[in-house]
Amino acid sequence: MAEFITPAFWIAVGQIIMIDILLGGDNAVVIALACRKLPPALRTRGILWGTAGAIVLRVLLIFFALQLLAIPFLKIVGAVLLVWIGVKLLVPESDDDHSKIEGSDKLWGAVKTVIIADLVMSVDNVIAIAGAAGNVGGGHTMPLVIFGLLVSIPIIVWGSQLVIKLMDRFPIIITAGGMLLGWIAGSMLVTDPALVNAAVVPDFPKIVPTETIKYAAGIAGALLVLALGKILVARQSAGNAEGSA
Repeated sequence: MAEFITPAFWIAVGQIIMIDILLGGDNAVVIALACRKLPPALRTRGILWGTAGAIVLRVLLIFFALQLLAIPFLKIVGAVLLVWIGVKLLVPESDDDHSKIEGSDKLWGAVKTVIIADLVMSVDNVIAIAGAAGNVGGGHTMPLVIFGLLVSIPIIVWGSQLVIKLMDRFPIIITAGGMLLGWIAGSMLVTDPALVNAAVVPDFPKIVPTETIKYAAGIAGALLVLALGKILVARQSAGNAEGSA
């Protein structure tokens, strides 16, 4: 039980909750749209069953993602994807695909829609959460993943409007979230088996992933996401200004 009260465990839980809120904010919209045609008496059941199915599916996906991250070079690929996801988080989206979500007037039809939509939208969450959990190490990776998801999903479903308002009022939350993904990317990259295990791809350059190196890589990843995000936002603003001229 001692491992569950360490600072590293609770930092990882906090990271998972923040990741799932920032990247999973659309899930509340998907659930609402999928269940909007249900009779009022069934709507709450549709939301609960759909959310439960989405949680189970995501835990399974993260379990497989954690296994895959033990393969050489996949953590490096995952780190690159996390940087891209973090940058995308900082750049305002130009369109919205929510209109493509079809509602259903049948309970299990709505539940199926929620689960399928969550599967399609969960790739970024799964990679980010697997990276955050994997950086902690030890035998309690899946318990903290499950705990973090169980805490964050209700926040998304029932507190999504508050979360959205907070993000609109304090944009620094979005920036911090993007930089967090960059931090996880950098920390994850320097623990790839191809970089740290002498028996894996022997000809590939090796490093010793000390805490100093992990912190330095995390800081570099966070700053990279911030810099790329600012560059893309500036270009987007310049393009919009030219288009309106």
